[in-house]
Amino acid sequence: MNNNFEPKIVAFCCHYCAYAAADLAGSGRLQYPPNIRIIRSPCTGRLEIDFFMKAFEAGADGVLVAGCEEGSCHFKEGNYLAKRRVNTTKQLLLEAGLEPERLRMVNVSAASSQKFVEYVRDMVETVAKLGPTRNKKTTTKEKTGAI
Repeated sequence: MNNNFEPKIVAFCCHYCAYAAADLAGSGRLQYPPNIRIIRSPCTGRLEIDFFMKAFEAGADGVLVAGCEEGSCHFKEGNYLAKRRVNTTKQLLLEAGLEPERLRMVNVSAASSQKFVEYVRDMVETVAKLGPTRNKKTTTKEKTGAI
């Protein structure tokens, strides 16, 4: 494993809960790894499988989907829909030769900034152990002429 590897994580956060928790974490000066890039979504139920796959294609080492707590979605069933799409995408990742652990869905309330920070830290730690995505490894070999 490369000790200098810093994973890039894309986090799709619902506007009402997860994004609010991330904002509260910032306001409360709670620190979490800077490896994460947050994309605000009206609802995680709006996210399509293509969004997750394109994040990996664009170079993300991991994708975190953070929605409202189960049963508390502002759009009634959006987070349940997202959960099904995340599980389907995990199967696609496995078929593509990537570890399904690179994609994770979590549920967090708007007031749970500490919980959001813990989820981010755990995701970064998990992906750091897995190493770079295969696409990045291949690209590095191509650049060095090792293929």
